[in-house]
Amino acid sequence: MSEKIASLSQAEADELLTKNGLNEVPEPQFNFFKEFLAKLWNLSAWILEAALLLECLLGKWIQSFFVLLMLLFAAWNGASKKKQSRRVLNTISHKLTPLVSVQRDGIWKTIDSKYLVPGDLISIQSGDVLAADVQILDSPVSFDESSITGEAKTVKKNITDIAFAGTTVTEGSSLARVTATGVNSRSGKTINLINNSAAPGHLQQLLTKIIYYLCILDGILTLVIVIASFFKGGDLKNLIDMLPFLAMMFIASIPVAMPSTFALSNSFEATRLSKEGVLTSDLTGIQDAANLNLILLDKTGTITENKTAVSQWTNFSEMSNDTVLELASAAIDQRNKKIIDTAITDYISNCNLQIKTSKDFTPFTSARGYSMANVDNHNVKLGSFKQLSLIDSTALTKVKDIDFSSGRSVAVLIDDILAGVFILEDKVRSDSKAALAELKKRGVLPIMLTGDNQKTAQAVAKQVNLSGKVISIHDFNDQTDIQHLAGIADVLPEDKLRMVKFFQKKGYIVGMTGDGVNDSPALKQAEVGIAVSNAADVAKRSSKMVLLDDGLTSIVKILDAGHRVYQRMTTWSLTKLARTAQLTMLLTFGYLFFDYIPMALNAMVIYTIMNNMVTMMIGTDRTHITYQPENWDMAKLAKIAFSLAFGWTLIGIAGIWYLNNHNFSHGTISTMVYVYLVLSAMFIILITRTKHYFWQDYPSKAVGLTQMGDIILTIVLALSGIAMTQINWINLLITIFISLIAAILIDLFYQPIMKNK
Repeated sequence: MSEKIASLSQAEADELLTKNGLNEVPEPQFNFFKEFLAKLWNLSAWILEAALLLECLLGKWIQSFFVLLMLLFAAWNGASKKKQSRRVLNTISHKLTPLVSVQRDGIWKTIDSKYLVPGDLISIQSGDVLAADVQILDSPVSFDESSITGEAKTVKKNITDIAFAGTTVTEGSSLARVTATGVNSRSGKTINLINNSAAPGHLQQLLTKIIYYLCILDGILTLVIVIASFFKGGDLKNLIDMLPFLAMMFIASIPVAMPSTFALSNSFEATRLSKEGVLTSDLTGIQDAANLNLILLDKTGTITENKTAVSQWTNFSEMSNDTVLELASAAIDQRNKKIIDTAITDYISNCNLQIKTSKDFTPFTSARGYSMANVDNHNVKLGSFKQLSLIDSTALTKVKDIDFSSGRSVAVLIDDILAGVFILEDKVRSDSKAALAELKKRGVLPIMLTGDNQKTAQAVAKQVNLSGKVISIHDFNDQTDIQHLAGIADVLPEDKLRMVKFFQKKGYIVGMTGDGVNDSPALKQAEVGIAVSNAADVAKRSSKMVLLDDGLTSIVKILDAGHRVYQRMTTWSLTKLARTAQLTMLLTFGYLFFDYIPMALNAMVIYTIMNNMVTMMIGTDRTHITYQPENWDMAKLAKIAFSLAFGWTLIGIAGIWYLNNHNFSHGTISTMVYVYLVLSAMFIILITRTKHYFWQDYPSKAVGLTQMGDIILTIVLALSGIAMTQINWINLLITIFISLIAAILIDLFYQPIMKNK
C-alpha cells in the first residue's frame, strides 16, 4: 500500500519545517509571583497568618516582623524549589519525546516527532501515542481518546477519518498522513511523558503523618500549660500574655522546610539519574525504590540482549530453501521492525536472498499471533508456532525432531501448510548475572517473566544464576512459593497486571520492567514501573522510570537513588520530631517547674527560622547506601526521636534549674536556652544522619556551611543582645560546653540503637 502513497522529500519537509516551526507547543512559562501567592494560601500559611494577626493585635511588633519574615520565606522558598523541580522535570521530559516512523524520499526512517510536518507519511501501530493530527489512509485503527475527551471508551477510526495528537493507538496499524502539527493540532499540546500531578508516594504520606502527630503533641502540651496557669492562680491577662508563646509552639511544628527538602532531594536524584541513563517520569518512583523488595523482569531485552539471532532454520516444504525464505520475508513487518523481524531479515539477507515486499500485508498482533502477506500467488503467515499449528493439523508431527527448548520458535505457513520453523536465541547480556546478584544482595527478589516455554526459561535462569523454580503461568496460584521462585514462563502480556496485584496483595513493594502496549497497566500499577529503552510510547508514559540504556545495571542505580532519598528524609523526620518535641517539652516543663517560660518570644521565632534553613539543606546531604529494602516503622521512629528529645530536655531542665539557683536573670537564662536549643538542633542533625558517631562522619558542604552560618549568627545575636538579652563570653562558652558534652553522651546511647534500626 505504501508504494501507492506519495511521501514528502526531505527537501520539502525541511521547507515546511521552516515555515510551520517544530511540532511542539511552547510550554507556559512558570509564573513565580503566582506560585508565591499560592504558597500563602494553604494550611501551613494559615497557621502563620493567624499567628501574625495575633501578634499584631497584642502589639508585639518585633515578633510580628519575624513571623511575617517566616511566612514570606516559606512562600518564596516553596516557589523557588518548585521552579527548580519544574526545570529539572522539563529538561528530562524533552528526552522522552516520542519517535515516529516516517517516509522521506521513499525511505522509511525513525525521527524525533518534533520534526514532523504537515503532509508527512507516517506509520502508526498499537501502542503509539500520536504526536500530530493525522488522516488514516489504509486500515481502520482504534484509539483511546481519553486525553482529549476524558472518556476511556475506545474509538474506531476508518479510512479518511482524522485522529488527534495525544491519543493512543489501542488496536490495529495503518499508514497516516500528518494534517496538523504543534499549536495547529486539535489537542494543541506536545506529547509529554512526565506526570507532574502524580499521587504522593508512600514516603510522602508517612511524612504527612509525622506533622499530624507533632500537632497532637503541641496541642496536649498547650493544654497542660493552660490548665497549669489556672492552678497557679494565673488571671486572664497572664493567659493572654502567654498566647504568643503558645502560637509559636504550633509554628515550630509547621513543616516550612518539608516541601523544599522533599523537592530538593527528589529533583537532585532525578537529575543525577538522568546523567546515568535513567529518566524519571514520576518522582514517587524514586521514593518507593528504597522500599522495593520484589521485581518482575522481562527476559527478552532486559536479561537477554535485543540482538536476537536465528540459530536454526528447518525447511519442511517441498519448495527450495531459498524460495521458502524469500516468501517468508514478505510477511516481515518492514515498516515497524521488532526484534524478531530484524533477526529473520538479517538471516535471509546473510543468505544473499531477496527481501520481498507485499502490497497486501497484515501486521502481527498478539491476539492473532502472526503476521500475513499475499505474494507471488501464495498466502504466507509468520508467527507463533503454537498459533499456527492450530491452522495446520500436520504441524505437530513434522516438528518432532526440533528442540524447542533451545530458543524462541517462529513458524512459517505457506498456503496454510507448515513450511518451516526458525529457532531464535537471545544472548544473555554480559551484565545480567552480576546485576541480578547485586539485586539479590540488596534484598530484592528478582523473578523473570517470559512468554517462552518452561524449558527455555529454565535454561536462561541457569545462565544468570537465578536460583529457584521456573514454573508455567498455568501453575501460578496463591500457593506458589514466592521466595523460591526464579521465573514464570508462558506469560502473556495481559497476565502481568494480575501478577503485580498478586504480589502487592502479599505485601511486597513491586518493581516491574516492560516494553509493550499490554505491559502499560502493570507498569502503572507497580510501585516502581520501569520502561526499558525500546518500550512503546504508551509504556513509557505509564511507567515511573524510563531506561535509556539496555540491561539491568541501571536498575541498581534506581535503588541507590531511592535509598539516598529515604536516608535524607529519615534524617529529616527524626530531626523534626526530636527538635519539636524538645522545644515544646522544655518550654512546658520550664513553665511547670519554674513558673515562667524559659525562652524569649523573639528568640523562639529566630530559632524556628534558623532550624528550617538547615533542615532544608538535608535534601543534598551525603548518605550511606544500605543493602536491604527500607521499611518505615513510625512507632520505632517516634521512640528514637522522643528518646533523643527526652535526653536533651532532661539536660536542658537541669541546666535551667542550676542557673535559677545561682541567681541568673530570666533574660540571661532565656538567651542561654536559645543558644542551647540551636546547638542541640545542629547536633541532632549530625547524630541522626549517620550510623557512626557524629564526630566520625561529616555532612555535605551545603549542610555543613548552613550549620556553621546558623551557629555564627546565634553567637553574634547572643553576644550583641539583638532581639534578646545580651550574655557574656563566659555564659556562651558554658552553654557550648554543656551542649557538646550532652551531644557526646546522647550519641553514645543513640548509636547502638541506630545500628539495629
